[in-house]
Amino acid sequence: MIARNTRQATVRHISVALAVSVSALSLAACGGDGGSDDTAAKKGNDITVGLLLPDRDTARFEKFDYPLIKQEVASLTENQGKVRYANAEASVTRQSSQFQKMIADKVDVILVDALNSKTIATDVQKAKDAGIPVIAYDRLAEGPIDAYVSHDNELVGQVQGRAIVGELGDKAEKSKVVMMNGDPGDPNTARFKDGALSELRDQVNIVKEYDTKEWKPAIAKEHMKEAIQAVGLNNIAAVYSANDGMAGAVIEALREAGATKMPPVTGQDANLDAVQRVVSGEQYMTVYKSFLLEATNAAKIAVAKVQGRSIEFAALTRETVDSPTQQNIPAMLVPVVALTKDNIKETVITDGVYTVKDICTSKYRADCAAIGLD
Repeated sequence: MIARNTRQATVRHISVALAVSVSALSLAACGGDGGSDDTAAKKGNDITVGLLLPDRDTARFEKFDYPLIKQEVASLTENQGKVRYANAEASVTRQSSQFQKMIADKVDVILVDALNSKTIATDVQKAKDAGIPVIAYDRLAEGPIDAYVSHDNELVGQVQGRAIVGELGDKAEKSKVVMMNGDPGDPNTARFKDGALSELRDQVNIVKEYDTKEWKPAIAKEHMKEAIQAVGLNNIAAVYSANDGMAGAVIEALREAGATKMPPVTGQDANLDAVQRVVSGEQYMTVYKSFLLEATNAAKIAVAKVQGRSIEFAALTRETVDSPTQQNIPAMLVPVVALTKDNIKETVITDGVYTVKDICTSKYRADCAAIGLD
């Protein structure tokens, strides 16, 4: 518990440190001579931020990311800035059309969570040609992007893989594990997978592995049914699921096949239903990624870029990442935390993502009480 609390404290410390450093740098840039930032502001507060999110199956996008970005843009611009939002609903074609409409409408900056990192590059280039900065959000897009805001996605996979190995304990070496990876068109999928394999490889026996088109739970469920048929229900010791939506589908398939006790199943995103499954013991863990830190800092980076606040922009994007088409992309990578039934209070409840009432509905009241969550 000490290690978990320390790591959670680190997340908050980073948030505070960023806020302090950005404020200090902003003040320094506007020193006593009445001067301004080293780059004159390109825009005032009356700006429009385009926000392109990929799907509605991932609950966090509609419930957290969009509202948080909208709120932060308003706060940073004295309620003059606007967010123009579009959701691709898991369609690459629709996302491209939405992207091009934002270019045509001359938004000031575009935040995009790309469904397909490669195909989005053409639209990114069109935005660049139109003088519109593009910031890759949550997933690294190809093309000439100006910044990237996400989490350490390889660490996400490591945390998931480590959880499986730790829970299996001495039985890990001979245990049969199914891997349910995400969409191969999502650049994060490879990073999650690499991180997970760094923990699972040579530790367990990976008997089945699947890529899941567009992260669709229905496809994951069909994959899991096939794995159960091929491996045998009672022979599956654990399931690596890259996110919570697929984890729910995996658990459904296991239950329908007759499982009365679930093997350890991982997830990611800390969706409310996933947290409830963790409480009940159906899902072993999920990766909690601070939506607040990711979304609010993405808004800060977007506004700083549009307003020409180069010192503030640099303070927010102190790391760099490479894509297949670009090197040394300014980046902010937000820390992640493994959420289990042991640290729900210290993570999503303390951070205000959910309340005990949200989690402990009548269906989960007894399970909540059993772990002291009441």
